[in-house]
Amino acid sequence: MTRPSACYDLNGQLFGISAERPDLWQDLDRMLASLRIDGSAAPDFHLEIDEVEILDESPQGSLIFDGEIPEDGYCRMIADGPSVHLVFPGRQTVEINGTGWARLRIVPDSEAAWTPSMLVLDAALDAGGQHMLHTAGLTPPGHDEVVLIHAPSGTGKTTTSLALATQGFGLCSDDAMILDVTSVPPVAWGLPRHVKIHQKTAGMIPEVAPCLGPSWDRNGEQAVSLEKLGGIVRIETPTARPVAALLHLARSADAGTRLLPMARTDAMVALAMDNVRTGATGLLPLQKRRLATIGKLVSAVPTFTLEVGARPADAAELIRAALAARGSAQAT
Repeated sequence: MTRPSACYDLNGQLFGISAERPDLWQDLDRMLASLRIDGSAAPDFHLEIDEVEILDESPQGSLIFDGEIPEDGYCRMIADGPSVHLVFPGRQTVEINGTGWARLRIVPDSEAAWTPSMLVLDAALDAGGQHMLHTAGLTPPGHDEVVLIHAPSGTGKTTTSLALATQGFGLCSDDAMILDVTSVPPVAWGLPRHVKIHQKTAGMIPEVAPCLGPSWDRNGEQAVSLEKLGGIVRIETPTARPVAALLHLARSADAGTRLLPMARTDAMVALAMDNVRTGATGLLPLQKRRLATIGKLVSAVPTFTLEVGARPADAAELIRAALAARGSAQAT
């Protein structure tokens, strides 16, 4: 009997999923639906999902992580040759193999963890020489390039991204960009997932009010679809675009907003600290490749610190001016 399956185009890298039932991959499909393709081409990376009554919670290998994961709870991570195992006791396990496949096992009626799905997606992208970075991405008015904005969670990426979008910038993503440094210059595209808007962001950017409902989650946030946001700001398609600049977001000490040159070494350290995970046994191969990708990015594009004050929208003109100055310098 043929199992239900789906295939997604990750900028030329085909990611396939098969399962006993389509609902077993519905969370991933909600995020990747716009990338779904028809056809019978063999995927470059394949995820197999099954429900099982009993999990193998003791795979062989070296323990590289043992602890709590935000939102998902307790987890163990074990490395065994080309495979990495994640174990969420009594709930689900996943084996991710660097040769191009992953197996996810779920206990019926258990609460699904989101982390395994994102790590599988990471592995699928890595198989095609791409890496997911915790950055926002926006296209300045009149440009087909993308500006990447990096900051740890809670610093204001979404607020700044939406503020720029109200000034004519196109929103690729407020939180997750896919980077490919095999192109010259490097290119990036946005993962098409919902935008989580905090109550504080809604207060600072009243333009987003029409797409918000009355209820907020325990973190004071609402997940808003790109379709809803598209009625207020310009949402870009998940197309790979040249990276024009990398901006490290910081809070201003005096409420003013300014854009300052940032040393490439500092930019690399800041981006790596938020995007490269170190386990008990050091860096895994995928993380080493991600670190090398970050190094190539900061070597290839201008790097800045964006200090944002009381008026995040003021950053729009500063970014436009910096790109115009770069264009003038290249012309001469």
